[in-house]
Amino acid sequence: MAKKDPEGVKVLARNKKARHDYHVLETFEAGMALTGPEVKSVREGKVQLKDSYVEVRDGQAWLVGAHISPYSHGNRANQDPERPRKLLLHRREIDKLMGRSLIKGQTVVPLAVYLKGSWIKVEIALAQGKKLYDKRRAEKEKVVRRETDEALQRFS
Repeated sequence: MAKKDPEGVKVLARNKKARHDYHVLETFEAGMALTGPEVKSVREGKVQLKDSYVEVRDGQAWLVGAHISPYSHGNRANQDPERPRKLLLHRREIDKLMGRSLIKGQTVVPLAVYLKGSWIKVEIALAQGKKLYDKRRAEKEKVVRRETDEALQRFS
């Protein structure tokens, strides 16, 4: 399910669509305010970032559209799976995100949810939307890279 790399980081969910649809300009690491059952559900890897984004409201950053499945052994303490979740960032980071996201074509998207030690973190990115021809070029480069790797493996 999730691999642990040497730094003690265990990736629980990735947003593959974000890297396909956007040019990542800058990344940030943020904590997430969760309830007890949500923490247990995230640790089980039951989180989806597809179609989610970060919104800045009233000087706070919020993760909107992320789905955290209700904890299987939870009770009435289970929260709504789609509720907005507060991101824990420094004030200057929030101000930077808010200022840069007002520029046309730039947005803030989550890239991954992971465990860093015992803390649940979210990697968010300031991103600019790709055009259709950028997506086609990236796909073509991916196919060429895959074919060259296969050819090198055959001949070595």
